[in-house]
Formats: sequence, structure tokens, C-alpha cells
Amino acid sequence: MPEVILNGPAGRIEARYHHEAANFAPIAVILHPHPQFGGTMNNQIVYQLYYAFAQRGFSVLRFNFRGVGRSQGLFDNGPGELADAATALDWLQIYNPDARSCWIAGVSFGSWIGMQLLMRRPEIDGFIAVAPPANLYDFSFLAPCPSSGLMVNGAEDRVVAPDAVKTLVDKLKTQKGIVISHDTIPGANHFFEDRVDELMGSVNGYLDRRLDPAYRLPAPGKSKGGG
Repeated sequence: MPEVILNGPAGRIEARYHHEAANFAPIAVILHPHPQFGGTMNNQIVYQLYYAFAQRGFSVLRFNFRGVGRSQGLFDNGPGELADAATALDWLQIYNPDARSCWIAGVSFGSWIGMQLLMRRPEIDGFIAVAPPANLYDFSFLAPCPSSGLMVNGAEDRVVAPDAVKTLVDKLKTQKGIVISHDTIPGANHFFEDRVDELMGSVNGYLDRRLDPAYRLPAPGKSKGGG
């Protein structure tokens, strides 16, 4: 799990990188929760997501947004963090030019940033959005959502109302050729305290289905099989 330093738009970006040596290995970027509420790349869920992709043969990058840890700059409430994420994806693609697919995963605030990056980068094949803050941030830019993915939240979330996530998912499910999966974890709060195993069971099950060569989504124009 080597440390890497990226040259970001606000200065140095601190990151951790797992490289998969296999030819054409897929790539994934993991985005952490809100920097002003203790979110870092060492968040337990961020690490578990990182490990889940690494276990499945991905080259994976997780990093600290500007102003977090040893990353330079100041919190920018969205635009700057999106620029950081784009820089991270650029770096990952430069080091893996033959990657056969590309994924994005984010937790809470990180999922909001990840979905914005998804809209700007058509090469992203799939996403994982954990506790997407549907009642705190505007997700209307997902019009339409360009890739299939998973949204998962806690049934006892007091930060992001479960109904707000369901409303967002229902809206996205109306799109042809895109499959938005949605899991609600019973008993889980916004931070999935004592429910991380159940969360990762949902994520791992979804990844295994999506990466199975026999599983293909009916997306027009290009494959969304992610494998």
C-alpha cells in the first residue's frame, strides 16, 4: 500500500495506491467523507472499499482532499474537491493506460463529489455511493446518470433521511439502459457504526455481480459490465 504524492491544483495531494500488475487491470478511485467532519482517506469505510476493489484485481487509489492530512490547500465545499478527484483519476489513468474499466466510489460527501466526476468522465463504468447526502446537496446534475451503480444507506440515518435517498434512486431508475441498485442496511446510522460488515456485504455482493463476465447491463452504446 505505497504512499504516493500527486501534484494537485491546490498543491500536494497525499494518497495511497495499490497497483495490480496484471495487464488491462481495471482501476478505481475512492473518495472520503466530509473533510470538516473528520473525513479522511483512512476512514474505515473508505479503507474497506479500497480493499474490496484491490481484492478483485483493481489498481486502486484513495487520497486526502485538499486541506486534509498532508494534502495542501483549503476546503472548498465542492469545486476544489472535484478538481482534486479529477487529478487523482488523471494520475491513475496515466499509470494504467490499458485499464479495461474504471470505477468511482465515495462515502457521504465523497459520493457527491464522485457522482459529479461521473458526469464529467464518460470512461467511468460503475459507481458505489455510500450514504449519498441527497437532502444536503443538489444531485440534480444527474440528468441523466451516465452509468449504472449502487447506492446504499442506513435505515437509521439521522444525517441523511432514508426517504431522500429513496427519492433520488427512484428518479434515476426511470432512465433507460441504466440500472441503479439500492440497498438499505437495517439498524445502520450515517456512519454505519456496528454495521460496516453488513454494508460491505452489500458492496461486495454488488461488485461480484457486476464483475461476473456472465452479467451484462443493457446500457446502450457501450458495455457497463465493469469487468
